[in-house]
Parts: sequence; structure tokens; C-alpha cells
Amino acid sequence: MPTFPQGAQDVVDTLGAQAAARKLEAAPELAVDVEADAMHAFRARLCFLQVGTGDDVFLFDTLQPGVEPSLLAPVMGDPGRTKFFHAASGDLPYLAEAGVRVRGLFDTHRAATLLGWPKVGLADLARERLGVELPKEHQQSDFSLRPLPLGMRDYIANDVRYLVELGRQVREECRKADILEEVLLDCERMCDEAAARPDVGADFKPRLPKSGLTPAQLLLGNTIAQALHRKRLEWAEAENIPMGRMLSNMAISDIAMKPPGNAKELARAAGVRGAFVRAHGDEVLALVREILERSRRGELKPEAEPKGPKDPNRRKREEALKTWRAEKAGARKVTPSAVLPNPISDTLASRPPASLDELRAVPYFGEKRVQLYGEELLALLAQYPVQG
Repeated sequence: MPTFPQGAQDVVDTLGAQAAARKLEAAPELAVDVEADAMHAFRARLCFLQVGTGDDVFLFDTLQPGVEPSLLAPVMGDPGRTKFFHAASGDLPYLAEAGVRVRGLFDTHRAATLLGWPKVGLADLARERLGVELPKEHQQSDFSLRPLPLGMRDYIANDVRYLVELGRQVREECRKADILEEVLLDCERMCDEAAARPDVGADFKPRLPKSGLTPAQLLLGNTIAQALHRKRLEWAEAENIPMGRMLSNMAISDIAMKPPGNAKELARAAGVRGAFVRAHGDEVLALVREILERSRRGELKPEAEPKGPKDPNRRKREEALKTWRAEKAGARKVTPSAVLPNPISDTLASRPPASLDELRAVPYFGEKRVQLYGEELLALLAQYPVQG
């Protein structure tokens, strides 16, 4: 039976952080997680960096002076030392922003997904693989609270307490399923793509129904939605709350599709709270009226579509690759993403390689896929040459 580290060491000052970093230098495998106050602040801060080994758990309180995540940069950046994360895509940007780039990642969430397991949450895997129950009640807690309540401290420690052993077991299952190289390549991609977090709200795209709307109606709805999004960023930053707590995406979409003419109509929009109407209702109504008037005058202009030649065979390559990888996945008894992850499939559809050397140059494709699928993929893509 595996054993797990007991307790946890609080790292709250410079000397403690330096001592912990030195101790972690001797560990060949690490379990890593981070906690932020994303549910409670406009721009989330890194509040804790938890690191576990087979013997210890360290809780780096990154809100304390001198507890710098960058002290762990050499260890985290060593590709020969395995770092077990679970769902690392949300954690890596926080670390990158703090000057820590991770190499040697093994993401148990991504691995379990590529294995095709029906349940891939950390609590699910810990229960099924280790017989350990992990509570979930603090998933949306405010980790900037100091002192941290005891229950929340246990919660963040448990996120890495069992992860080294869990990672070893999941990695072995990937080896048995013959997809370990594919998983590691995907983990490498995740590390490469992790950078400083984007500006808050930079990726907002209105979710408006396209069917049943005229181009003018869709343009009007998108214009209102984007204007409301810019305003909620302004209001949320002033109050230091997440933009979604100020005004949800659902509320923005409903207002954009059914522009209110008065406060009562605004209050009936899905997800709009009375407190919001009282605080910002007049400004919302004025904004909607101004955009409606601009629409009546014909002043709204759609965004310019990217110029350039269109390739009519692009969609054919996408469909052919989708069908092909499903067949290969069935034959190997693996998931389609283990055969070709979506980012690689998109690259092949956009810029189909013409030779094995060009295929080898596709990021994260890997030599194993070249040997298994190279000639067949080239023949498939050659049926739909680039046009335009």
C-alpha cells in the first residue's frame, strides 16, 4: 500500500521559502497546484503555491513578503524532474506570470482524458485509484483570507498530498495503453503555450443565436453586448469583483437580444439582479438607447472580415481528418485525441505537409505518429490540395 506525506509545512517568509526550495531540489518527482482568489477579485492574485513530494507538503503563502515563486524556477524548469499537475492549463499562466516556467509536466487530468476515462476530476481519480475521499466544499473559497481557516488549509494541502502517487499510477496506465508519448507531447504543448495571463475579459465573445436573425439584428446585438462588456469591466474593476459577478455573460446576451426600454424591463433580463439595476440601470438604458439610435441611422458597421484567399478544400480536409482519426482510434482502442489532438488536426487542415520531413516539423506531432500514420496522412491530405 502506498504511503502519503502527513501534515503540511507553512512557508510564510524568505528563509522558509529558501529552505523549502533547497529541500525540493532533491525530489525527482513533485506534485504541484496553485490557488488564487479568482472568484473574489477583479484580477486574481496567486495566493498559494502547493508543492508535494512523496514525503512532504509545502504550502507557499505567496501573499507574504519574501515568499517568491521564482525561488522554485530552477526546479520547475528542470525537464528531467516530473511535475504532476491536475488540470494544469489554469495553473501554468499564474506561474509564468510569476517568472516560473514548467518543464517535465505530467498532467493527470489530460492523461485521464486521453485514456478515455469517464470521470477525470481529481476527487474522482483519488477515490477510484487510491480509495481517498477529497472534499470539494472549498473549490470556490477566497484563498486570500488570512489567517487561512483550518478547513481550507487542509483542502489545499490535500490537492498535492496524493498527487505524486496518483500521477505515477495514471502514467503507468498511459504506458499500458501505449499513449504515454502522446500524453507527454500534449503536456509539452501546454507548457509552451502558458504565458502571462491575458487581460481580464480579453477573450469575451457574445453568445448570440445566429439562426432566425437578420444580419442587422445580429450586428445590433453584438454591438450592445460588446458595449455592455466594456462597461462591466469598468464597474467590476472599480469594485474589485469578478466581471461575471457584476454582470454575467447570460445577462449580457439577454439584454443584447431584448434591448430594455426601462428599468422594469432591464430587471426582467435573465441573470440581472435588482442591486445592479439600482446601481447601473440608468447607464445601461442610456447606452442601449444610444446604440439603437445609431442602428436606426445606419451607423453600425460590421467588423471587417480577414482578407486573403479562401481555400475551399480546408473544410474537406477537416472532415477527412475527423473521420480518419476516429477510425484509427477505434482500431487502437484509444480516444481520437490520442491519435490527433485538435490543435494538431487544425494545423494539418490549415497547412497540410507535403513530406514526412514537413510532418515531423509540425509542433508536438512526434516521431511515433510519423511512423504510425505518416505516409497514410500525407496520402489523405494530398487528395485535397490547397487552393486559392
